[in-house]
Amino acid sequence: MSTRRATRIFKSGNSMAVRLPASFGAVAGTPVEVREEQGRWIVEAIDNARRRTIDVSGFAGKAPGARLGPREDFDERPSTMTARTAAARA
Repeated sequence: MSTRRATRIFKSGNSMAVRLPASFGAVAGTPVEVREEQGRWIVEAIDNARRRTIDVSGFAGKAPGARLGPREDFDERPSTMTARTAAARA
């Protein structure tokens, strides 16, 4: 038997959100999947087996000759400038 509670959709930033009543026992931070089926919105918790993760452990060293270009879109940190000046004096 399903439990029904009334709630409202609200705007959160540029998204729409729904508050789940505490009586449902949902835990904050639980990943969920939302889908639409035949005009109904279905919200289901995602179990750990279905969560998609990316294993980045094998990426290190894949491009050993690659060099990063200079970043000109950010100002240099003052601590970096101070360290470089101190190293030049030494």
